[in-house]
Amino acid sequence: MSIRHGLLALLERGPRYGSQLRTEFESRTGSTWPLNVGQVYTTLARLERDGLVAPGGEDHAGHTLYAITDGGRAELRDWYERPVDRTNPPRDELSIKLAMAVGAPGVDIRAVIQAQRHATLKAMQDYTRLKAGALAAIESGQSRERDDLAWLLVLEQLIFQTEAEARWLDHSESRLVRLAALGPADPPGPADAPGPAAAPATGATGTTRPAARTRRG
Repeated sequence: MSIRHGLLALLERGPRYGSQLRTEFESRTGSTWPLNVGQVYTTLARLERDGLVAPGGEDHAGHTLYAITDGGRAELRDWYERPVDRTNPPRDELSIKLAMAVGAPGVDIRAVIQAQRHATLKAMQDYTRLKAGALAAIESGQSRERDDLAWLLVLEQLIFQTEAEARWLDHSESRLVRLAALGPADPPGPADAPGPAAAPATGATGTTRPAARTRRG
């Protein structure tokens, strides 16, 4: 999640101060990506340095307000229009864990997969329950529809993500079962050790032809 662009999107709705931005960011994303105030102000300082936001006075309580600049609006429009780059995908702890568990001494990788599958399905159930609540709030008309709709979209992405993770875990376990059924490759014995390689016989065309068999009497 781009905190930088998320803050610009909130500031496009009007000047805000740091803790207000934090609250609105978490409300919009359902606290899926929690922020601390330090992160917000550090990001605001960088945005100001880059000319994307500027101090916009103070509110009645003395909070310093920040406002988006024309450059910030152009940056935000470009972010909306630009597809998310997948050439450098974020590191995924689960895939790294399974990759390291393969062949690790004393590690039952199938037990690792089963434990993760249980946690993944539990998360999917939790997200589905939250989705039902968000839908009910929207349909009842007793909600801040903009924030609830944003939260609903985030929830649905998380549901799709956990569904894909569950399928990948099933696939990984099936592959391990198939590989285990093949068994480890037998090491070559003395009779299997290769001897000196004979030069292949070639025909008139330069292609390799089979060596002549020894005729038995």
